[in-house]
Amino acid sequence: MALTDIQIRNAKKSEKPQKLPDGNGLYLYISRAGGKSWRLDYSYFGKRKTLTLGMYPSLSLADARRRRDDAKQKLSEGLDPSLAKKREQLAAKAAAGNTFGLIADEFIAKLRRDKRAEPTIDKNTWMLKVLSKRLSAYPITQISAKDVLDVLGAIERSGRVESALATRSAIGRVFRFAIATARAENDPTSALRGALQRHVPNSHPALTTREELGGLMKAIYGYEGWASLVAALKIQAICFARPGETRSMEWTEVDLKKAIWTIPAAKTKMRREHHVPLSRQALEIIEHMQDVFGDKPQVFPSMMSGKKLLSENSMNSALRRMGVGGSEHTAHGFRSSASSILNASGKFSPDAIEAQLAHLDTREVRRIYNRATYWEERVEMMQWWADLLDEERTQKRELPTASASASS
Repeated sequence: MALTDIQIRNAKKSEKPQKLPDGNGLYLYISRAGGKSWRLDYSYFGKRKTLTLGMYPSLSLADARRRRDDAKQKLSEGLDPSLAKKREQLAAKAAAGNTFGLIADEFIAKLRRDKRAEPTIDKNTWMLKVLSKRLSAYPITQISAKDVLDVLGAIERSGRVESALATRSAIGRVFRFAIATARAENDPTSALRGALQRHVPNSHPALTTREELGGLMKAIYGYEGWASLVAALKIQAICFARPGETRSMEWTEVDLKKAIWTIPAAKTKMRREHHVPLSRQALEIIEHMQDVFGDKPQVFPSMMSGKKLLSENSMNSALRRMGVGGSEHTAHGFRSSASSILNASGKFSPDAIEAQLAHLDTREVRRIYNRATYWEERVEMMQWWADLLDEERTQKRELPTASASASS
């Protein structure tokens, strides 16, 4: 006869263990100490076995019957319920140990093994270990799309729309790494496409006249800051690469004899190796850095303890200290300055200017067939540009400040 809840509650301990049958192999086992547990007797290939389903009252009568039926279903499929339970427990233990933070650490370590650029590693570390810190302790198999959205929503509400989108991609890479290493089965970030605010890129503020740029260069050359920071600002103006490429310049990328700076594909936005002709002025700055920091891998190392590179905002912060407002000019703005003034000069072809800026031709057919690098023209152009900056900064003029611009 099937058991009832009243019978189970009223059952008392005795001198010997008791078995109160419920049917179909399920029974309540009462130990001499009075503990009550649900057990199931079954036969697996002729061998009598017992499976403990759980303790009463944590496991109710109804739940015990459901677990019995699940065990019977496994038997019908040729599986041993006891072995299946052990495997499930091991899987649960492994899943609990495979936290998002642990797998994120492994993913970052893999980036290092793959020789990814240091800025790429730093950015992923920041997004995964700082911005996504709330997910670190969660088993990766238990993280839902909502959990991820909560993290991204907090970043978005702080005004960092682009960071929220980039962090979603970084989290997704960790989940795909977990799937590839058999520790997860799905990527919840795929369900969040379209859930975040779309990033609308803003043009970088830039000084675009020779006079304004001359005043800025005069301020940079007179700035009394860290030697590596001042030199990086000069190279940023003279070579107008992307600021991250300038900050992470390494000695292995520079050929002083051939006057070429080769930026590895892993560091460039377009993931294509890019070559920068070095003017006489650029060579002088880099050679001075070699005298000062030649024992370090970076040309412009950070002066802060424990950091290898100048920080992402170091150049912009220096510009602010010079009195240049954020709405006037940024480190990235030197690219717009160069593009505007070089195109206005009429001395160089637009194709050579675009090639030096490492822009990707948006016209697909032209991109396929036009593989010219305009190298000789670019060498001439970069020297002309460096000479122009020298000429303009030696003129007697003051750097326009944010307040002066506003009043004019």
